[in-house]
Amino acid sequence: MMRLFNAGLEDEKAFDWGDVFVLLLLVALLYGGARLAFQAPEVIQGPTISLSPSMLPYYTLRSVGRMAGAYLLSMIFTLFYGRTAAYNRTAEKVLMPLLDVLQSVPILSFLPVVLLGLSALLPVSLAAELASVVLIFTSQVWNLTFAWYQSLTTIPRELREASAIFRLNTWFQFKTLELPFAAISLVWNSMMSWAGGWFFLMAAEIFTVGQRDFRLPGLGAYLHEAANQQNMQAIGWGVGALVLTVVLLDQFVWRPLMAWTERFKVEMVESDTPPTSWFYDLLNGSRILRWFGQRVMHPFMEAIDRFMLRIEPPGPPQEKPARLSWPLRLGPVAVGGAGLYFAYRAVLMLLTMAPEHWAQVALGVAATLARVLIALLVALAWTIPVGVIIGTNQRLATLLQPLVQVIASVPATAIFPVFVLLLVRLPGGLNLAAVLLMLMGTQWYLLFNIIAGASAIPQDLKYTARLIHLSRWERWRTLILPGLFPYLVTGAITASGGAWNASIVSEYITFGGKALHTVGIGSLIAQATAAGDYPLLLAATLSMILAVVLINRLFWRRLYQTAEERYRME
Repeated sequence: MMRLFNAGLEDEKAFDWGDVFVLLLLVALLYGGARLAFQAPEVIQGPTISLSPSMLPYYTLRSVGRMAGAYLLSMIFTLFYGRTAAYNRTAEKVLMPLLDVLQSVPILSFLPVVLLGLSALLPVSLAAELASVVLIFTSQVWNLTFAWYQSLTTIPRELREASAIFRLNTWFQFKTLELPFAAISLVWNSMMSWAGGWFFLMAAEIFTVGQRDFRLPGLGAYLHEAANQQNMQAIGWGVGALVLTVVLLDQFVWRPLMAWTERFKVEMVESDTPPTSWFYDLLNGSRILRWFGQRVMHPFMEAIDRFMLRIEPPGPPQEKPARLSWPLRLGPVAVGGAGLYFAYRAVLMLLTMAPEHWAQVALGVAATLARVLIALLVALAWTIPVGVIIGTNQRLATLLQPLVQVIASVPATAIFPVFVLLLVRLPGGLNLAAVLLMLMGTQWYLLFNIIAGASAIPQDLKYTARLIHLSRWERWRTLILPGLFPYLVTGAITASGGAWNASIVSEYITFGGKALHTVGIGSLIAQATAAGDYPLLLAATLSMILAVVLINRLFWRRLYQTAEERYRME
């Protein structure tokens, strides 16, 4: 069913100079932000958050606006970054390690440095807005980029050969082959990006550092204020507004996109029950939109096509050139030099730490790693069967998809205090609560990717499996699991990275004016942030990044290479 083949790719090293370069760059950025943080105002007054239900439409629009802005930046970054990494082997040696590092950066520990640094340079309100968009961007972009890269590297060879026969240039190959082939995966990962974005939006809108209040008007600030005042009615109004927003987005954005992308499935037989959308059907029947498409959009797209043909004549684009242009070669040298200087300054800062603090960091990394593994195993145990059921049964998907989106989009930080109150009195209760919050925040990365993988399995292969009377186990072994494998790796990479990030809010919890914490690197980062201990914050953050990068390079990247070499639809 799934063709196994060896692409003859080079064995990938666990670490190379690309990793060293990006780690030095990250150390430099962390140090530079920490130095700027010392110049931030000592006291910053935050806005007053009203719990009146009449303010919810305004707060919702502010939150959705931040999400939309971050998502637009994420898609632009994804399309350019993922394509460059997939088709330029020299750039890939730097870009993919950099992507591993970036998706593992504990952004909630980086946020105070970003906020304090920006507030030293810009007005506080603008700095807070920019920092919130950056935080949401980092929660949305990595799974999109990994999904786009995975799609480009698993396009069937016969489709590549067809594009070469038709002499498609870069633009037409992107428009007619790459984007359609990746459409299903991008739509499902976009839904996941928005669901994950809500989680981090709440954190971005309620951020405070000592006497510096960086809160922003929005749904997150509303829910946080309601929880602090223990106003259950206001919590209900806030969660209700969030659920309504998610349902509206599902009906007016995601479901129409799913119905539209069904045409791009690589299959010879059409599905019996394709995705449907009443809003998509309504738009298709609109004469005004049809006139707009014929008179405006069609001529506009033709003009773009002619322009792109003038820029690049017909012919297949050259993949993975051996050399980079001189600006791309000199740029890393200049940045690397600056990175070495700031890395030296960062080392001097780290040398001020006491030995017992380094022991706490090592113990914290080990404890958090154990929780991440438990959360990932639990997530895999239920998301694989449930994701396959939703992805292969359209009738069931029609019922469950909105429910899954709503549950995934409700930020765990909004309802987590309830679980803490229930679990904290049990033996090991806070450890159990920390694993639960990691699971609530990251299992959806797996589920949405598995649904996308199951949805992309061609209908003709499913019919063939039935015709030759494969048993249920044989169908899973020869069709479903090989078809899911690339999507499963993508989901697992982003889920594990998200679990490490979630440790910062799951291992150190404030509720009702009290702080509860357990042993873990996330707890150390949160404590260092609250105390303004920048050397400990830098050490804990870099330790988490190094741990995640090592796991990605030694384990996940090898699975990615296996997916590219052995499991693709051919």
